[in-house]
Amino acid sequence: MKNLHQILCDYLTLRRSLGFKLEREGALLPDFIAFLEEAGSAVITTTLALAWATQPARATPRWWATRLGMVRRLAAYARTLDPRNEVPPPDLLPYAKHRSPPYIYRDDEVLALMAAAEGIRHPFRAQTFRTLLGLLASTGMRVGEAIALDQGDLDLEQAVLTVRDSKFGTSRHLPLHPTTVRALQDYAASRNRYVRRSPGPAFFMSLATTRLIYQNVHSTFFRLVDQAGLAHRKPRRPRIHDLRHTFAVRTLIDWHRAGLDVEPRLPALSTYLGHVHPSGTYWYLSAVPELVGSAAKRLELRPGGMS
Repeated sequence: MKNLHQILCDYLTLRRSLGFKLEREGALLPDFIAFLEEAGSAVITTTLALAWATQPARATPRWWATRLGMVRRLAAYARTLDPRNEVPPPDLLPYAKHRSPPYIYRDDEVLALMAAAEGIRHPFRAQTFRTLLGLLASTGMRVGEAIALDQGDLDLEQAVLTVRDSKFGTSRHLPLHPTTVRALQDYAASRNRYVRRSPGPAFFMSLATTRLIYQNVHSTFFRLVDQAGLAHRKPRRPRIHDLRHTFAVRTLIDWHRAGLDVEPRLPALSTYLGHVHPSGTYWYLSAVPELVGSAAKRLELRPGGMS
């Protein structure tokens, strides 16, 4: 009979073969198995699963529920191999999931973030983060997609980049604004000068001439938010992922202001953003008061107005 380490390895391999990336599970579930071993258990129990999931004590209930959800899916698989494994009940750590309103950056706030990036001590690292932030703001790409770009994914002569194997295993082409192309060309020249001794495929490079690490990008952005004076914005602290939200919302608002019918254009925006289903894009219509207000004003201007 396989031990829990082998079961976890098989579980991750199986689900990844189905298209799931499981980066978070791959990082956290080995810690859960080590927790079980330290407790002297060769199988998953509800009690131990709950004890592990509710760590650290200062974390939010949402994070606890997320951790337990990872364990539940692993336990369901493990139970098919060994019935001694227990699957924790789904309502053990109830959490009503909801999407918080995104933080929508003003243009001057994006410029403030890029100016803060200019202050990074090493010139190449400063240019890396300034260019990365500009690309995220101008295309709405996910952070993971941007740092996964290889040099061959950018055709700057044709002003297009290719996002490969994105969040849901799909690929798409994104047109680039001329100002974005120029910034990417400048960065590509700097990158090639900096890494000429050990060139790798990654477009965005660290000082160690390796691909940028997701967690390091987030921690650097956290500091840039402080330096740009944005840390105490409402309704919550801005995140790097909110650059993507800002792109989507600004696109929709621009369509409204131009008098265009937004709804027929949503599937195209959904494809551009890499949403697996248009519902992920429709959410923006109700998530941002400014967008709702813009739609209401358009209705008032139509013949018959709003009753």
